[in-house]
Amino acid sequence: MDMDKFVGKRLDGRYEISELIGIGGMAVVYKAYDNIDDRTVAIKILKEEFLANEEFRRRFKNESKAIAVLSHPNIVKVYDVSFGDVLQYIVMEYIDGITLKTYIEQQGVVEWREAIHFTAQILKALQHAHEKGIVHRDIKPQNIMLLPDGTIKVTDFGIARFSRSEQRTITDKAIGSVHYISPEQARGDYTDGKADIYSVGVLLYEMITGRVPFQADSAVSVAIMQLQNDPARPCQLNSMLPKGLEDITLKAMQKDPNKRYATAQDMLNDIEVLMQNPNAVFNYNYFVDQSATKPIDRDLHSRKPQANPVEEEKKSHFIPILACITVGFLILVACVVVFAVNFFGSSGNVECPTLIGLNINDVLDENSEYSQFDIKVAENGYNYNAEYDKDLIYRQEPEPGEDVKEEGTITVYVSLGSKEFIMKDFVSDYYVDVVNELEDEYGLKVVTEEVPSDEVLKDYVVGTDPTVGETVKTGDTVTVYVSTGERVVQIKVPDVVGYSENDAKKKIEESELTYTVVEEYNSDYAAGYVFNQSPEEGEFITNDKAVTIYVSLGEQVTTTTTTTATPTTTEPPTTTENSHSFVVQLPREDVEVELSIWVGGIKMDSKTVDLGLRTTYPVTVTGADTADVVIKLNSDTYNAQATYRFNTDTNAYELYQDFE
Repeated sequence: MDMDKFVGKRLDGRYEISELIGIGGMAVVYKAYDNIDDRTVAIKILKEEFLANEEFRRRFKNESKAIAVLSHPNIVKVYDVSFGDVLQYIVMEYIDGITLKTYIEQQGVVEWREAIHFTAQILKALQHAHEKGIVHRDIKPQNIMLLPDGTIKVTDFGIARFSRSEQRTITDKAIGSVHYISPEQARGDYTDGKADIYSVGVLLYEMITGRVPFQADSAVSVAIMQLQNDPARPCQLNSMLPKGLEDITLKAMQKDPNKRYATAQDMLNDIEVLMQNPNAVFNYNYFVDQSATKPIDRDLHSRKPQANPVEEEKKSHFIPILACITVGFLILVACVVVFAVNFFGSSGNVECPTLIGLNINDVLDENSEYSQFDIKVAENGYNYNAEYDKDLIYRQEPEPGEDVKEEGTITVYVSLGSKEFIMKDFVSDYYVDVVNELEDEYGLKVVTEEVPSDEVLKDYVVGTDPTVGETVKTGDTVTVYVSTGERVVQIKVPDVVGYSENDAKKKIEESELTYTVVEEYNSDYAAGYVFNQSPEEGEFITNDKAVTIYVSLGEQVTTTTTTTATPTTTEPPTTTENSHSFVVQLPREDVEVELSIWVGGIKMDSKTVDLGLRTTYPVTVTGADTADVVIKLNSDTYNAQATYRFNTDTNAYELYQDFE
């Protein structure tokens, strides 16, 4: 793709592109001026090589859809979108700043107060997005813009999803940076807002230490480190950091999503505590389940006095000896335990009885034949189950026939029987959430079926069978109809070459297609008239693609001539010394004819025209000759001609004799 090809061009008659300001993995960003709204904007245009790639087109559309539903001072605004067949772009807020990555590289290490100021703004943006059901999934400093006043803008929602979970594989990260992805993204597991929190933790780590937590020669090696390695503690790399900031950073970077902050707001709450009290610390233990946030003031004056150096030296010789003795003793105990288990382990064990299908009340009766066992109902062990009547055991652990101690514990799960439900309205809900609710909460069997929809976004529910208000019961099968996006049909492209811009747009819209406008100078067509189109007339395209029309700006006049500049309106240009242009009004007839142009009795041009579809035809007479111009329309069933004569008073061609 020629990166500068759009510089100097005008898109859709309003966006004048002035300069190239950025190149990304799948798009190029330009600075432009919006003539209608009188403002500077940024236009992100999808690279040509990705136009045929449905996955990249999907991601590009996702970005515009994601940003369109967001409204937050720390998220870049989107103003307009266009998804044509040969040109796809997003018009966004122009940010006059630098990326946070550039700032980190300039600073080396970002002062910690400034780092948490930036992080707080990022978390506010993410909390807003997560509340809208959008996970960014590509948080990194390259996607964060920093304005001169310190304001943060989160950009690049290119792989965001309208969902709270999605599965991706590591090969999907070619468009992002593996240094910032969460472990679940590296594994290809389901991701939710906690993946963004992990990435924010890595970003905060980089700002306060001057380096990313994991570095290796290849992306795969870094991904493996994200899964397996623990990062060096920030305070080891920067001794000036508050201990509380290290606590926050490492909690956000926990491998297990359940041990991270539950929401962006939770992490923001801790940061705000630290802003108010730099001595605050948090009692997080990174090797067991996390407890609730609990800020504690560090008492810098309550530390125990340091021990005498001589005593410390004596202790240093004694500790290794004691450690060796302890390790040896533990090894001996372990051997004894293993021997005892192998030698005596089989004694006292019996075959686990079959409890499945039995009534839980009978089994728990103290006079039951199973009374020697410790039988317990599992936590959340009562569930609706269509295959077993109410109070019957449908699952047990250990399973029947396995070894269990004579007085050992058997955990059981008990059926609540079938339950009837009134079907809810799930239309426009994300289909994964709907399937989970129907299966997990109602015990229904779910079948999904994809259908096109012009009203419901892709991957969202169009409807269900049974429908809203109908009665279903546990074990029933429900069909969930999932949108594949807009209904796609094949439409024949109309001929709009030679039409005015407005007439061409109207004709394309009447064909139920969309259009993209590109304006260029063209000496063969009057300003405001279409001189080319893509795809060409007669080709078939789907209704989700657009027709690009190329509109003439007239003849480009150089500064060495004395002629006036060509107007850019839809009116014909004024006459110059060397050419005269006018527009022929064609008769309305349902017939296809050969239109020929004769100047001074000489045939200059001809074209096949359908008079039922076309109303005008532009004509340009070049040179100093001002002879009569005759327009002839001929077919097997229709013949007519009109004459245009040059008027020296007005210095223009005027209709002398209309078609007859």
